[in-house]
Amino acid sequence: MNLKNFSATVLLVVSLIEASFAQSANPYASQIKPEPPINKGIVVLKAARLIDGTGAPATTNGVVVITDNEITAVGSAASVNVPANAKIIDLGNVTLLPGFIDAHTHLIGRVLGDPEGEMSRVKDFESFGAMLGVLHARDTLMAGFTSVRNVGAEGRFDDMALRKAINEGWIPGPRMETAGHAIGIRGGHCDDNGFRPGLIDPGIQDGVADGPDQIRAAVRYQIKYGADVIKTCATGGVLSEGDAVGATQYSFEELKALVEEANKLERKVAAHAHGTEGIKLATRAGVSSIEHGSFLDEEGARLMKERGTFLVPTLSAAESVERAAKAGVLKGLRAEKALAAAAAARHGIKIAVANGVQIALGTDAGVVPHGANAHEFVLMVEWGGMSNMAAIMAGTSNAAKLLGWEKHVGTLQVGRWADIVAVSGDPLADIHIMQNVTFVMKNGIVYKQ
Repeated sequence: MNLKNFSATVLLVVSLIEASFAQSANPYASQIKPEPPINKGIVVLKAARLIDGTGAPATTNGVVVITDNEITAVGSAASVNVPANAKIIDLGNVTLLPGFIDAHTHLIGRVLGDPEGEMSRVKDFESFGAMLGVLHARDTLMAGFTSVRNVGAEGRFDDMALRKAINEGWIPGPRMETAGHAIGIRGGHCDDNGFRPGLIDPGIQDGVADGPDQIRAAVRYQIKYGADVIKTCATGGVLSEGDAVGATQYSFEELKALVEEANKLERKVAAHAHGTEGIKLATRAGVSSIEHGSFLDEEGARLMKERGTFLVPTLSAAESVERAAKAGVLKGLRAEKALAAAAAARHGIKIAVANGVQIALGTDAGVVPHGANAHEFVLMVEWGGMSNMAAIMAGTSNAAKLLGWEKHVGTLQVGRWADIVAVSGDPLADIHIMQNVTFVMKNGIVYKQ
């Protein structure tokens, strides 16, 4: 899709949401000509509590000093000197936290349950999914998620266009790490199945590749057009047609070739893997993260711990597809897979926690509604038995580490970018409070207050 046309369409969408967005105190909402959203001056945030994302205990009467778009001081009111010329924002009985990070999103296109979604690939205009992505990006940011990893998008690199529009200040949205097209076998979870022959027949440009040579070419193609991370499908999936949810798809040799090519070009690999054997194959091949990991067993968890492989459990997606199956939205094989995967996910996350596997928050937003991302914090505690602090770290410092952005985001520390959110009340007392975001600052700019 032509970027000029994309920019024109997103400006039309922004004009529709501008009235409500103006209340968020974003100074760029009504500008025609955008500019990079970097604040100038000194701003001081005060709150009843502060959780810095490192795992340290909460600070009472927390203060953060922001100069331009960087944190320059953080601590308690008694320990931080407030500059005389600072603009002070006293947020009251809230908790300040690092901007949340969702390591598994799909911002482009329709959401599961959309009545038009089943035939969107052949009925929607090419730019339609990107236009929806503008709204999804805004909803995600307003939910407190200032950074995301977008692990797969349909269309012609609409995720790259969305990232560019956000970075240049045309539209509000989270900082994005993008994958382009997910890479998988022909007829597998990363392919589009269930259509008559000849209607949809993707190739390496679309991420469908078989054998090491095609896989290497597909990796290079995604990177050519801006992929920050490579996403692959190591097993079948819930929503794909005609494959078992846990069945392995790529061989070890194929996965190894994919990881080698990505790592050579300084990219990490995220592997969609529900099935037990596929999790182990992908981990041995050297992927940086296992996405979903529903049928994880003790051996797989120990292997992930040993290799330093992250789990991105996407419990929100498991819950969502289970509900969709029970409500009749998903039918037949897909309903059976949804129920099996959701039941397994409740067990797999506990195994991961018990074995000390590194966990990063990811929702699979797109399977779940955009803007409901913080529900994942709740499920990590309720399903996985994680402590409230561990769940918070999964969605802040741990996720930043997985994305390779830990020097910039994920914690409230001096020198980090000013990505800061506030939630009403104390999330260490009640994890549900993570869903009550009252303040959002990204890169030093207030988007919600």
